[in-house]
Amino acid sequence: MTPDSARRRILLVDDHTVVRDGAALWLGQTPDMEVCGTAEQTSAALDAIERLRPDAVVTDIGMPGRDGLELTKDIKARWPELPVLVFSVHDESLYASRALRAGARGFCSKAAGAESLIEALRLVLRGRMAFSPETTTRLLEETSGRTAAASPLAALSDREFEVLRLFGAGMTNQEAAAALNLSAKTIETHSLSIRRKLKLRSPAELIRTAVHLCSVERAQDGPQPGGL
Repeated sequence: MTPDSARRRILLVDDHTVVRDGAALWLGQTPDMEVCGTAEQTSAALDAIERLRPDAVVTDIGMPGRDGLELTKDIKARWPELPVLVFSVHDESLYASRALRAGARGFCSKAAGAESLIEALRLVLRGRMAFSPETTTRLLEETSGRTAAASPLAALSDREFEVLRLFGAGMTNQEAAAALNLSAKTIETHSLSIRRKLKLRSPAELIRTAVHLCSVERAQDGPQPGGL
């Protein structure tokens, strides 16, 4: 795409101002893309899409209320042709298949930096998928039935997985309920379902599993350039 061509309009969805500002700066320096708007959460993002009609949406996963996977599902239901790219600190090996099932066209780690985000966006804008080669191979093998799901965590629903992650971050039932705009009773129901699916015998074992999940994510993500 030449500098004279119309720039593709991108909506950024993330609850951290520094991430939105950093990504907007990166994209604003390209000849073919620009940020047409930003949003901090799902409801505002859906309103912005209706109003701004972007060419693509870049969204984080962890946000207050309905998370980025839920946002992606909402987008695919209302605007099935609108490409969504997940841009997250979370481990791609754990979240890529969930993002794909939700309708995302790709997954980019925040630790990968500006060039990776820009390249991934250009791919999804051309109608292609943007996952790492390792993840693409694994997703194809899982889809073809050549290999089983890599982790028992795959048995969890997206909401259950998010609850588990919040527990690993040190949240109580009440805090997780507030973060997800759910009742504490609903969180307790999710907790029981998680324990059953993962064959965990007690709430303490559930917390240990959740803390281990978060520690693995932090170790694999490493430092993020530019504070992202």
